[in-house]
Amino acid sequence: MGLPELFLQRLSHLLPPERYDECVRAFHEPPAVGARVNTLLAEREAVFCGLRETGFSLHPVPWYTDAFWLPPEQREALLASEWVQRALVYVQNLSSMIPPLVLAPQAGEQVLDLCAAPGGKTLLLAALMQGSGEIVAVEAVRARFFKLRENLLRHGAGWVQTVQAEGEWVWKRWGGRFDAVLLDAPCSSEGRFRADDPATFRYWSLKKIADMTRKQKSLLYSAVRCLKPGGRLVYCTCTFAPEENEGVIAHALKKFGEAIEVLPLPLEVDEGIVPALSEWEGRPFPEAVCHARRILPSPQREGFFLCLIRKRE
Repeated sequence: MGLPELFLQRLSHLLPPERYDECVRAFHEPPAVGARVNTLLAEREAVFCGLRETGFSLHPVPWYTDAFWLPPEQREALLASEWVQRALVYVQNLSSMIPPLVLAPQAGEQVLDLCAAPGGKTLLLAALMQGSGEIVAVEAVRARFFKLRENLLRHGAGWVQTVQAEGEWVWKRWGGRFDAVLLDAPCSSEGRFRADDPATFRYWSLKKIADMTRKQKSLLYSAVRCLKPGGRLVYCTCTFAPEENEGVIAHALKKFGEAIEVLPLPLEVDEGIVPALSEWEGRPFPEAVCHARRILPSPQREGFFLCLIRKRE
């Protein structure tokens, strides 16, 4: 059973033509293992040296010095290693590390992670802030909420405040409170499809995309309302669907008008990141949407979309 034909047709229309074949190939190849040193509990050099001495083929990441990747065949060994078992290393796809780095939380700031479970991005926010400031991590689903809390405690971020709540409504409680908001929105997860695992795309459909889009618009509205004037927000998904990406940003720009602006991303990664779409199915997006970026799938990274927004007023 291969990837859905309709998904591939849509993909061929939204990817640069010269990148289509290599991107589709990434769905068929075993993915590399992305990971990072948990600097809440460990020092980078000690962990890197220890991993190399243990026999791991470490490939550092130039745009984030605490991150690395390993070849696919070393996945199980890393997961079973003392480094992961003692919470000194956190296994995380490289694409998933980029949104917290773009948000760039500063010491002393108040930060909201609006859809936080299982906690990988929350932990990176905590590592960047090193306990100086406040992080509130919100998760709506009860089982995922307890997984989030357990993950934070185990990795040395027990100081993060966890809240079980529907993200669409937290603006009524925390309107205008936060310096920075991370919204890793629930999505159709196209960037995580695996050609050899039908479970990854079994429930994919245009209806699911439409359902996710409605939820994402409500979450982004809430995220903007939670920001202080001058605050910044990163919206991201692990899907390719323009309806869930550029379309959601376009909707927010229409909803909030001059009160928000889309900013260029401050983090340079590599050629695997391309500009957002200017139009989809004949409908143009606002010019400001072009500042958003798409991360193309590769053996090292999942497909991703991210956008940086500033609240003016």
